[in-house]
Amino acid sequence: MGFIYPNKSTWAILIVVYPYLTGIVAGAFILASLVKVFNVVEVQPIYRLALLTALSFMLVAGMPLQLHLGHPERAYEIFFTPQPTSAMAMFGFVYLWYLLGILLIEIWFEYRQQLVLMARQSRGLLKGIYSALSLFSKDLSPEALAFDHKASKLITIIGIPSAFLLHGYVGFIFGSVKANPWWGSVLMPIVFLMSAIVSGIAMVMFLYILLSLVRNEKLDMRCLDKIGLFLLVAIIVDFVLEALDYIHRLYQSEESIGILTQLVSSKLFLSLVVVQLLLGMLLPLVVLVLVRSVRFNEELRKLLYFTTSLLILLGIFSMRWNVVIGGQLYSKSLRGLMAYKMEITGIESLLTALALLALPFIILAVLYRLLPPRWMESHSPTGIDRPTGVLT
Repeated sequence: MGFIYPNKSTWAILIVVYPYLTGIVAGAFILASLVKVFNVVEVQPIYRLALLTALSFMLVAGMPLQLHLGHPERAYEIFFTPQPTSAMAMFGFVYLWYLLGILLIEIWFEYRQQLVLMARQSRGLLKGIYSALSLFSKDLSPEALAFDHKASKLITIIGIPSAFLLHGYVGFIFGSVKANPWWGSVLMPIVFLMSAIVSGIAMVMFLYILLSLVRNEKLDMRCLDKIGLFLLVAIIVDFVLEALDYIHRLYQSEESIGILTQLVSSKLFLSLVVVQLLLGMLLPLVVLVLVRSVRFNEELRKLLYFTTSLLILLGIFSMRWNVVIGGQLYSKSLRGLMAYKMEITGIESLLTALALLALPFIILAVLYRLLPPRWMESHSPTGIDRPTGVLT
């Protein structure tokens, strides 16, 4: 047993949940940016849903780290005693910038007209809530609405590299650990970022289909097919990057290749080969290619898209598991494997992880009810619509 010392699994399930949540945030925002920045009109129906999804997951993204540290009440010290040389310490500033400087401001500009109208038409407590959310703004002139649109587009442009920074930073943390051959790779930040885009697109697709079923609303198949196309391209790029990473490791054949091969063929075979690669990547890839190649009817396409998005989300979570937990399952001497035993209850436990994964959906349900994405379609009075050509 001497070869195991001093290796120890210090990062548990919460550190798996953390990059999974931030990845969905970045991917959902990038999907939303296709409407504002690149004027992809087909994706317009999910623009607001993508923004609300990004916000819902962003509000929870920092919680796994807080719970892992054990003293969340001390988190403010990061901002009063900044350490520019520490990537982990600087995450607090990246998180606040993306939440307060990008997401909330863009959503406010996007919803300002609707908030003013909802405040006018509401009574009692709701009137006060919508007035406060609109910052007591009442100007609905064409000039003001045009400014809202320009400001929202500018923030989206700034938000794209910010989204890359938000999740690329996570891959940078792992990739910079040179002492761990499973993590230490220059491709790690790019792989994390690309998988984030895949997970964000898949989550918005899943929610779009689910909400349409729950609310009995008609799906825009042009929108869904376009999302499927972007998802297909993202999966192909992600697959190529991950394959390149593994091929590069095999070609280098450093002293760690033996233990890494043993790790993949034993401890991580189910989670990496079966769940991540076969179920979470190759099967969705084949399905998406078939959807674009064969003329399936709408109902079958919806079912295939829904199933594919679920498999992808499962596969990306498995990828995060394989990176975080897998990198701690072998000894520092590269002579043996260890085991990770996950707790059922407690702070670093399965129940806590499930609660954190469920919380964004609860927040999204509240936001969706408070800020209905399609409210303007049926309540916007004549004469105060957005300027011609402005996407809602």
